[in-house]
Amino acid sequence: MIRRQTLSAANRFGLGARPGELVAIDDPRAWLAAQLRPRTAALPALQDLPGSLDYLRREAAYQRERRQARMQAPADAKPAQRGARSLYRQAQAQELAARYAVAVASADGFAERLVQFWSNHFAVSVDKRAATLYAAPMEREAIRPHCMGRFADLLLAVERHPAMLRYLDNTASIGPDSMAAQRAQRRAARQDPAAPPRRPGLNENLAREILELHTLGVDGGYTQADVAELARAITGWGVPAPRELERDVAPAGAFVFRAAAHAAGSRQVLGRRYAEAGLAQGEAILTALARHPATARHLSLKLARHFVRDDPPPALVQRMAAAWLRSDGDLPSVYRALIDSDEAWSADARKFKAPQDFVLSALRAGGDWPQAPAQQRTLLDMLARMGQPPFMPRSPAGYADVAAEWNGPDALWKRVQAAEALSGLSAQADPLALAATVFAGRLDPDTTSALRRAESPRDGVALLLASPAFQWRA
Repeated sequence: MIRRQTLSAANRFGLGARPGELVAIDDPRAWLAAQLRPRTAALPALQDLPGSLDYLRREAAYQRERRQARMQAPADAKPAQRGARSLYRQAQAQELAARYAVAVASADGFAERLVQFWSNHFAVSVDKRAATLYAAPMEREAIRPHCMGRFADLLLAVERHPAMLRYLDNTASIGPDSMAAQRAQRRAARQDPAAPPRRPGLNENLAREILELHTLGVDGGYTQADVAELARAITGWGVPAPRELERDVAPAGAFVFRAAAHAAGSRQVLGRRYAEAGLAQGEAILTALARHPATARHLSLKLARHFVRDDPPPALVQRMAAAWLRSDGDLPSVYRALIDSDEAWSADARKFKAPQDFVLSALRAGGDWPQAPAQQRTLLDMLARMGQPPFMPRSPAGYADVAAEWNGPDALWKRVQAAEALSGLSAQADPLALAATVFAGRLDPDTTSALRRAESPRDGVALLLASPAFQWRA
């Protein structure tokens, strides 16, 4: 019989077992550890997608067309506006189809879950129009290449990405006494000499979330003064402006540092002073935050909570944090400390599936991500009804990672409805065969008996997907 640890490797650490996967896992810990290799090349399903710089160019082109149409005749601006909306819809559909096709088909379910964990940790919501085109590219461009390396590199890649810079308003943050601020004041005075002096300046949103969410944690020991100092250090971090994208000399990437907008001067964060160094000053602060003991504890707790249980054993968290500090934030070392710990494999280690986990595990067991756009929209609408629309958390804290967020009466009823819909999309029409894919011979007798008594194969598949056993990553 398949060992319980094998089920846990595929269904709790991974995204759910695919047909034939359980029998192929000889050593569960070694199977997980083998997935902790750096990703040096883009996956085929993702490599042809536009990059963030491409999206910035397209966005700038639509803005230019709309501006020109307005100048010529206001009524002519509507086609350009429709074109912009079409860009957003088409880009999101393309990005999500590729993302979920990879997640459903991947043989490296643990590695894919780690990508999704960090994507939720560094949450960006597409309901903010300025970030809409860039949330999925951030996962591809910043998270995938770095989640098997040093956390410092992952942190720097995310905080410099257009998705994060736009979502948390850093593109509008400039040093109050910088050259850019002085130019803006002079320009405003020329336009309206009678108006009160306008002082463009600091936006602390990104700095605050870096400290509170991305690194130290809310109890990590930072102060409001640290927030303000970090905000000053990362002024000038932005993206190419439309006028820059139109020039003959294209920008090298989707990130730019504007020295004229940077708040010059030394900064003091968490008691350590950083000399003025332009872009390098902010990078040095982020690197120090990535190595901080509070960061090691905060993120080790989040990882243990995600992979083990809602209230992970303190001793496990301590070992993971120690591995973090010992390895200078080498993430595979932290992951190995997790999978090498006996607590991670105990009988009480289990997690209630968030809606995305529920849908992906059902698709992995019974088929593939559908190719038909109508079926893809059905699945995305299903995630939205269940409370987890892709890349649309309610706050920068991301989606909650505890059972209480997802197992209320209304949420469970929506799962029953989703199970019925998923049964119609499953390529596996035999509920007992589907159960064997996910649970091998370890499905509880009551559920097994109910599957045998189902009125039709499709009813049996729906019953399995709605069963209590399927709701848990165990």
